[in-house]
Amino acid sequence: MITTTSPGTAAGKTEHASAGKRRFLVRLTAATVGGMFIDGYILGIIGNAIGVVNAELHMSLFAEGLTGAAALIGIFFGGPLGGWLSDKLGRKPLFTIDLALFILGSVLQLFVASAWQLFVVRLIMGIAIGAEYSVGWPLLAEFAPARLRGRLMSLSEVAWYIGFMVSSAIAYLLVVVFPVDWRIILGTSTVPAVILFFARFGLPESPRWLIHKGRAEEAERIAHAYLEDPGEALERGVPARKATFGALFSRDYRRATTFISVFWFCAVAPYFAIATFAASVLADYGLGDGLVGALGINGLALVGVVVSLVLIDRIGRRKLTIPQQWVSAVVLVLIGLWPGAPSSVVLICFFVFAFANAMCTALTGVYPGEIFPTEIRGIGTGFATAFSRVGAGIGTFLLPWSMHHLGAGTSMLIAAAVCVLGAVVSQLLAPETMGRSLSETSAPHRP
Repeated sequence: MITTTSPGTAAGKTEHASAGKRRFLVRLTAATVGGMFIDGYILGIIGNAIGVVNAELHMSLFAEGLTGAAALIGIFFGGPLGGWLSDKLGRKPLFTIDLALFILGSVLQLFVASAWQLFVVRLIMGIAIGAEYSVGWPLLAEFAPARLRGRLMSLSEVAWYIGFMVSSAIAYLLVVVFPVDWRIILGTSTVPAVILFFARFGLPESPRWLIHKGRAEEAERIAHAYLEDPGEALERGVPARKATFGALFSRDYRRATTFISVFWFCAVAPYFAIATFAASVLADYGLGDGLVGALGINGLALVGVVVSLVLIDRIGRRKLTIPQQWVSAVVLVLIGLWPGAPSSVVLICFFVFAFANAMCTALTGVYPGEIFPTEIRGIGTGFATAFSRVGAGIGTFLLPWSMHHLGAGTSMLIAAAVCVLGAVVSQLLAPETMGRSLSETSAPHRP
């Protein structure tokens, strides 16, 4: 007896499979961007709670800056380490291990009794977040279809700003409206982390990573089950390279490494410095206690990154990367050179900076996953993450000192110079990757 499948049944199965792939992509995206939410959350919460922390622990300016930068220092070490491990051992195991480490550090915040203990705990959390960057972004890039990859990857930056803004609002409520112990304020990061931890169970390994490890049968099964275009991920014609840091500076990839590292450094250094201590910076410019203005800055940054998310797969990467850095530089120069500017003008300039800076910062969540090949995608992302956090850490650590010793105007001019450097490097090196497959965007570049 011969059995046949009717066209309607076949079409139904195809539609069911497509729906399943869409649901998986939504789940993976949520699991990835959630990691960026908690990164923004822990960095925002410390900046807004540092005053009450300092009131109890009596920290020096040095200790205050070091505490604010602790998570960034941890990211510096966690990014390359997590990237190397994810390229060696796979994306899947690191995707839950890093979050377990974060939860441990987050809970320990509830029990710290000194400035050095708080520094160590937040350093641990930063190491976990650094690994998150170099695992989550490569994993999402390797599953996302080319037509949606820009939007899905830039969602990570949207989540980061939402996390930063939510933490600022929570800190405002718990510091000013309903004062509670600062340990509880910092420990609130445990809640979203635990939810995210359980959401990651059962996610598959990247088929691209499996192909480069010679596990073709497993890669093919996962690719056909979860990918919109399985064939593109199962290419076997690309020669594999060893997952080493040296490969990042080879003739093929030193241009990509230089671009994303410098661009990311220059995009986040001034923002982290200004936004982390926005309340005190705005207060120095005569804008009240600064907390409401700080929420406004973070709110405009969120709008900016959402605008980039909407446009990224329509107008391309370069148009959202280069002009915005020049705008950021111009408004910071204006603030720095006009010491007697009305407070309303200063606030508007900070708002414009936050909006423009966030538009280009959205690309820092897209480029690393696109311009490095599978076998060094984790290491490449991790290295760029570490390099960017040098800038963010320097800005966050030095801003209190710079504002105190050099003055607000000089501090803003230094931030403007960083933006100019980023704009020049991006103009020369930024690639256009819109609509192209990962095999194309990560192809070797030989000058």
